[in-house]
Amino acid sequence: MTSSDKASLPPYMGLDPAKAAARLAEPIHTARFAKAAAFAARGREELAKGGHAPDGQKRLRKFSTWEICRYLIPVAPAHFRRVLKAQPELPQGVGEGNSKWFSLEEIIQLRDHFATEGAAHREYRPYRPEGLAAKVLAVANFKGGVGKTSTCAHLAMSAALDGYKVLVIDLDSQGSLTSIMGGQVPDEWQTCFPILARDFARHLGGENQVRTARGDAPIPLDETLTEALEVSPRNLIQKTHWPNIDLIGAQLNLYWAEFQVPVWRMQSRSWPLWDALTNGLEDGGLLEQYDLIFLDTPPALGYLTINALAAADILIVPLGASFLEFDSTGRFFDMLYSTFASIEEGENSQRRRLGLEDVKFEWDAVRTLVTRFDAAQQTDLANVIQAYFGDLMTTFRQDVTAMVGQAGEQVNGIYEADYRDFNRETYVRGRETFDRTWAEVKELIIGAWWRDAQEVKHGQT
Repeated sequence: MTSSDKASLPPYMGLDPAKAAARLAEPIHTARFAKAAAFAARGREELAKGGHAPDGQKRLRKFSTWEICRYLIPVAPAHFRRVLKAQPELPQGVGEGNSKWFSLEEIIQLRDHFATEGAAHREYRPYRPEGLAAKVLAVANFKGGVGKTSTCAHLAMSAALDGYKVLVIDLDSQGSLTSIMGGQVPDEWQTCFPILARDFARHLGGENQVRTARGDAPIPLDETLTEALEVSPRNLIQKTHWPNIDLIGAQLNLYWAEFQVPVWRMQSRSWPLWDALTNGLEDGGLLEQYDLIFLDTPPALGYLTINALAAADILIVPLGASFLEFDSTGRFFDMLYSTFASIEEGENSQRRRLGLEDVKFEWDAVRTLVTRFDAAQQTDLANVIQAYFGDLMTTFRQDVTAMVGQAGEQVNGIYEADYRDFNRETYVRGRETFDRTWAEVKELIIGAWWRDAQEVKHGQT
């Protein structure tokens, strides 16, 4: 074979086994994984802090007069400046000339002022009926890489900029959403794990009362369950660099819940494990404390995801416009049906014998959302996906933009990016991608709230 023949061969042909063996290191033992994990943890911390202040804490940037008047408070810039000049007790911002910069805390104060003193027909605050519980939104799909965490983070940030008080709960032990929100989670006792443990412990306590009344020995509570009874869901909440977004974070040990929950279920088959998170949100008063609660789920239909879906009022399912992601999402819906229909069937057969009302899972709305959309390459397939999913699909497809990629490299959301780092057109286009997604999701939220309010109203008359 000539040298020219060798040059024309593909790179996977003509490899020398002896040379390949010489390039190999010694066999890898399990201890090497620990070393790799330690290096990755150090690198992850350094990369995450790339978007932090010098003291290692994340800071939310300030927002300009232009941004406030265009995106946050519906007033003309000239009128906005006149109001501030006439009322020096209001936040005045920093900077020279007409372009002042304000923190989100200051914007919240200004929004409250305009809601009280401004034009009656303007929407200075978003719709939120009094007396109704927060809406819970879960973002889920059991295929990774579909933009699930990014979608959850940006929806939470969109809601916060819109004026809602938001809680985000990271249920993924990878903790990506926690990193975006600048959270610090030392162990599983600062995740949602004690919420699940507390629910089982309380269930077991009730069951033990029945056992004692029958003369049977109670089932003992181990150290984990005893400790969980002392944990309030409110104790798990940490502030973030967003003044109106709080966090219950995640870390690697949260994955232990996937093994522990079935063990608890075996101890007491009557425990409705899927209600544990719902009960925690209700018992902790979190549905009254917040307007919106966003749940970021693991890329699997495990016990944490089942709890999230059972707690959710609205389910958002991100997917890319590819055959594999469409196929996987279809299987995800099939698994959802099998799982929740099985729970309903198993529970209701027993409840009917006891004369109790049937268990029935329902959601205000479910929507699939195309993420990372490239109109030049994916329009035909996206149209096919739209046709098959029909009314379960959002009408807007979330475009991929350079701004999204750059923000992701800095472990930030696009709303945290300073528009001065881009040209104005790039910023407006990048932001519009998520603004339009939020518009569709917000419409679901306020529609569900309005429907709930009408039911309450008619139920009282």
